[in-house]
Amino acid sequence: MSRRSDQLHLNAFLKPPGEYLAAWRHPDTAADAGVNIREVLSYARIAEDAAFDAVFLADLVGVPFAGEDVLSRVSVVNDSFEPTTLLAALAAGTSRIGLIATASTSYNEPYHVARTFASIDHISNGRAGWNVVTSLNDGEAQNFGLDAHLDHATRYERAEEFHDVVTGLWDSFELNIARPPQGHPVIVQAGASEAGKNLAARIADVIFSGIRDLAKAQEFYTEIKERAAAHGRDQDHLKVLPGLSVVTAPTESEAREKLARLTALLPPQVALADLSYWLGGFDLSPYPLDGPLPELPVSNQSHTAQQQIYEEARRDNLTIRDLVRRFADDDRTITGTPEQIADHIEEWFHGRAADGFNVIFPYLPGTLNDFAELVIPELRRRGLFRTHYTGATLREHLGLPRPSRHR
Repeated sequence: MSRRSDQLHLNAFLKPPGEYLAAWRHPDTAADAGVNIREVLSYARIAEDAAFDAVFLADLVGVPFAGEDVLSRVSVVNDSFEPTTLLAALAAGTSRIGLIATASTSYNEPYHVARTFASIDHISNGRAGWNVVTSLNDGEAQNFGLDAHLDHATRYERAEEFHDVVTGLWDSFELNIARPPQGHPVIVQAGASEAGKNLAARIADVIFSGIRDLAKAQEFYTEIKERAAAHGRDQDHLKVLPGLSVVTAPTESEAREKLARLTALLPPQVALADLSYWLGGFDLSPYPLDGPLPELPVSNQSHTAQQQIYEEARRDNLTIRDLVRRFADDDRTITGTPEQIADHIEEWFHGRAADGFNVIFPYLPGTLNDFAELVIPELRRRGLFRTHYTGATLREHLGLPRPSRHR
């Protein structure tokens, strides 16, 4: 295993008004935060004051298929800015923090993406990052005149060629904007399928993962670093950042009360629809809630998420009702004191399961403020996180070299 920094990297995953599907109902959030530039800019500035490496904006280019009763109760998927436009605004309102946004290789063209992220890199003086995705669902496909989403293999073949064309344009003189300040904006990828891991190991500077089990995260970390080395890459130039959703407070009981107040806001039909979505958009309503999860066709959306849910259901002998309750109770969130959160982070970091974390905030700005004010000082006390920025570009924050020009 290669050398690496003794300090971890932290990315702030901003999904206003929060990652939790009922976050907009929380009394301390702005329900319209997804389209309120003042709110989003304030979140980015909180993250910058805490010296996060970057903020990250996810995106879908279509509303997931769900009943009107469900969509009317969810703000986060159907009321948000186009992310690259938002990055340009955040670049003008911040000075040091990295700025990462999603752009799909399935529903864009390379020239457009190359020029957009080159422009953002110039506007921000070298702080841009592109999250390379192949998109998720048929709702996105139909916005672009297709009947259904491209099959998994085709999407990843296109993504690989798409990336190569974009980086070629960044290195060229033919693109009608100068080469980006970073050479290439930072490349982020989150695929966990075989095709996704192959792509990430070859092209990514940063990998986001959704693995929650320590042993599995360690296996993934080792595997993806070895795959990168097989492509002739320095393993330390690929940063693995698992997702980490956090609710924290000075005492454990206070933290659990915060989470309970949030999860009580989620209508049960939304929790069931969310579970159905991550199972590939399959309608679970015809099946008995107290029966087992049925065998369903392999999803053309997120193979990995579907597989993880099936494995969890089989391992713990869960009914559909049990799974819905787990989603509603958000067992994906680490809840505890700053010391407990820091213990978790330190165990994963020193255990080579992560180079840092993609920190997810169940509701904003509350859980972001709590992390910045409570957890980050504890990480600094342990010598695990920077006290201030020492570089100016996102590549410098991440300890990544500026790529040479390839012609």
